[in-house]
Amino acid sequence: MTRRRILVINPNSSASVTAAIDDAVAPLRIAGGPEIEVVGLAEGPPGISSQRDADSVVMPLVNRVSRDNADAFVLACFSDPGLHAVREAAGGRPVLGIAECGIFRALMLGERFGVIALSPSSIRRQQRMARVMGVDSRYAGSWSVGASAAETAGADIRGRLIDAGRALVTQCRADVVVMGCAGMASHRAAIAEAIGVPVIEPAQQAVAAAIGAVLLNT
Repeated sequence: MTRRRILVINPNSSASVTAAIDDAVAPLRIAGGPEIEVVGLAEGPPGISSQRDADSVVMPLVNRVSRDNADAFVLACFSDPGLHAVREAAGGRPVLGIAECGIFRALMLGERFGVIALSPSSIRRQQRMARVMGVDSRYAGSWSVGASAAETAGADIRGRLIDAGRALVTQCRADVVVMGCAGMASHRAAIAEAIGVPVIEPAQQAVAAAIGAVLLNT
């Protein structure tokens, strides 16, 4: 029997972000489970920092998924770019966006969630997403670290991420924090320890959901 496969797509062209995602999902590569392949998008910008960036990768993602035989797909960008178009292209195979999955997991752990955002323009997209998802009453807000996606994969930004998480808890009254970029993955444990509330790494949550979808054929 052919081993089933989940394709995780980083919609930007940053190799460091793709590597950070790959490291984050490594614990989910379990014996007997589906193969988890993590790839970048060569046609994508260095980071998804604006709505224009998010819109620019929709058709490349649709084309990538249309020609791939994976059993499930994860869009590893917190903007969930092209999520509904990619679901159409996947022909019924599961497609999971990390923002949706991260936010839904946060709602299971607390009453109010906050998001560590890359930039002010990211905050606007996150506000819109909370409204569209119908969870804005439980959205405490977002806090920008003023960084690019590639910068979040490095060690130097950890202090800024912790400060943002702490501000979400103390000033916005969040009791769960979601990391708003897949490149932030390696900092999750350190942020959680520093701020004292659960911290969600959304790529891990989306891949975990994809594994369940593949194994249960749902």
